Amino acid sequence: MKTKSEKMKNGTTSTFTETFTLGGDLTVNRMGYGAMRITGEGIWGPPKDREECIRVLKRTVELGINFIDTADSYGPHVSEELIAEALYPYPENLVIATKGGLLRTGPNQWPVNAHPDHLREALEGSLKRLKLDQIPLYQLHRVDTKVPFEEIFTFLQKIQEEGLVKHIGLSEVSVEQIKRAQEYIEVVSVQNMYSVDNRKWEEELKYCEQNNMAFIPWYPLGGGNVEAMNKLERIAQKHGATVHQLALSWLLHHSPNILLIPGTSKVKHLEENVKAASIALDQEDLDELNGLG
Repeated sequence: MKTKSEKMKNGTTSTFTETFTLGGDLTVNRMGYGAMRITGEGIWGPPKDREECIRVLKRTVELGINFIDTADSYGPHVSEELIAEALYPYPENLVIATKGGLLRTGPNQWPVNAHPDHLREALEGSLKRLKLDQIPLYQLHRVDTKVPFEEIFTFLQKIQEEGLVKHIGLSEVSVEQIKRAQEYIEVVSVQNMYSVDNRKWEEELKYCEQNNMAFIPWYPLGGGNVEAMNKLERIAQKHGATVHQLALSWLLHHSPNILLIPGTSKVKHLEENVKAASIALDQEDLDELNGLG
């Protein structure tokens, strides 16, 4: 496992691992890319600047990013189609993670549907759009309370046995749900909302860390209270960074199993996000930021 270590002015060392291995065999850089934003307003329809989005995707690979997170519901379908257009044939080490389990009825509308019939249709569509024979990481977007738990996870077990997906992850789940899912499948990742100023899923993060599962936070800067933002701005200024870059850097330092998937539709913003990995936080910074939760 590759480790980043930088010497601070005060003599302390800032260290975090740069890679994480999913499921024991897919090693990815922890700074990834989330492809939700290469769509239209409300994550609906095509993006305003399609060519810029293609440039963003090509630039991700140039910057060393080898983990891209998407979903059939982004657009819907638009994100997956653009990924294939920009990057296929894919670099050998590129891991594409996609998700199923939501419907799209309009901009910013996300009804849950994890019935096996819908998941099968979504998965087959994702395979076709991404031009893959097997999805490296397939994630259940939500546990659907309208569908028996056993039906959902028996289906996920089946598609893995069929070889359509290599590894399986979950999203917005509790420790109890992860444990129930593990009766059917090996869970290699959990994608929950989490940030320096929103620690609702701290227990789930720790459970994943203890069990060598990736934890993939979405919405990495929750826009917390004024006091929290003031602290973030002050520490960011100290490092010549933006608040968003600082929030990403904290996540890299906070736990070695966190995979980052900041999203953008602009090359400039992508490059700014990647620079977060070069911010070396000292112990005083970490203590202050840890206290925000």
